[in-house]
Amino acid sequence: MSSVISSTGIGSGLDINSIVSSLTTAKAAPETNALNRSKTALTAEVSAFGTFNSALATFQATLATLEDPTKLASRTATLADTTTSNPVASAATTIGTGTLTLAVGGASTSITIDSTNNTLQGIVAAINSAPNNPGVTASILTTTAGARLVLSGTATGAANAISVTQSGGDGGLASLVYVPNGTKNLTQTQAAQDANFSVNGYAATSPSNVVSSVISGVTLNLLKPTATNTPTTLTIGNDTQSAQTSIGTFVTALNGLQTSIQSLTGYNASTQTAGPLLGNQTLLSFQSQLSKILGQVNSSISSGPNSLAALGIAANPQGTFSTNATTLSNALTASVASVAKLLSGPNGIATQLNSFVTQYTQAGGPLDTINTSLQSSLSNITKQQADLTARMAVYSATLTSEYNAMDTAVALLKQTQTYLSQAFNTNSGSSSTSTSTSTGLGSGTLNTGG
Repeated sequence: MSSVISSTGIGSGLDINSIVSSLTTAKAAPETNALNRSKTALTAEVSAFGTFNSALATFQATLATLEDPTKLASRTATLADTTTSNPVASAATTIGTGTLTLAVGGASTSITIDSTNNTLQGIVAAINSAPNNPGVTASILTTTAGARLVLSGTATGAANAISVTQSGGDGGLASLVYVPNGTKNLTQTQAAQDANFSVNGYAATSPSNVVSSVISGVTLNLLKPTATNTPTTLTIGNDTQSAQTSIGTFVTALNGLQTSIQSLTGYNASTQTAGPLLGNQTLLSFQSQLSKILGQVNSSISSGPNSLAALGIAANPQGTFSTNATTLSNALTASVASVAKLLSGPNGIATQLNSFVTQYTQAGGPLDTINTSLQSSLSNITKQQADLTARMAVYSATLTSEYNAMDTAVALLKQTQTYLSQAFNTNSGSSSTSTSTSTGLGSGTLNTGG
């Protein structure tokens, strides 16, 4: 009899699939909605803390210059003459084979010269491409006398003289040998030597033309000799513009951080919208401690600015900070070192801010812990949603099975009804004919009896 039903709902005439779907959706709705609300709220928190972290990273990046007194109190130098020139040349010819060893200072390398690179061009290429080249650049100088190999050291100073030796091969490389205290088959046109100069009449030397150890905080680039008894004047001053730019960048990032906190934890009365982290104690505590550091007065500083306000940096009613450019410029012009003392060093405001921010951003810190917790909660919700989907699948299958059983039962009842209706209809016709005949016979019998 079950073969009579070939599709759900045929027996009963009901749309079983639609009914089961609606019932399943209705049963899952309360839990689905609750999970979706939780997921939306958690996702908003993750995004909000991401916004805060980004503003925090931007702010912290500006502190590196402020907490280093050598960077904040940098100097500028202007030299009276900055002209110089560089030579160029090229050409080719054949030399010989063997092993060529180049040495500069304490480093050396051995280069194999064979039939594939025994020309002057080949030797130049082999030297320049040697993987352990000790700092020698090779080139070819072509003059009316012919082509010459030119070896130049990349390192300056008397200790970095070039040495060239050869071994093996056909002996042709002997023409390139140069040992400072021995065989000299090459002509030295410029000896490796230290730079000799004087500052304020005091003699000094340097293995490099870039000198940073003579005047504190100043790097000298020695470009060319000056005429005898004709010194070049070097003017050194504080780089107040660079310091002012660094401080301005700091204030801009600070305002970005403050605005971010206000947006995330505040309530917009005009739109009646609360920030995603409204009332969040972590951010409120951070803001409170930040304000204390920014507003402190360094009592150990007896002269010069002892607070941000003294630099012209003050909080405004909107919760951000504004800068009085004139006050800041005057403080820097008076003494960049004094400004650096307030901001830099172990007890400087920038140093304190950097340490404070790091406490929040470091691994295992408050922000890392919060993010781990939020991600864990999101994973848990995803699991609950998967479990709910699985349970609803079982519930849907159970309903479908029950409705299909009902549908089958209804179909069978309809079949029985149809059978009985046909049977009753047939029996009803036969009973009517029989009664008529019987009545006739009865009348006849009565009549006969009469």
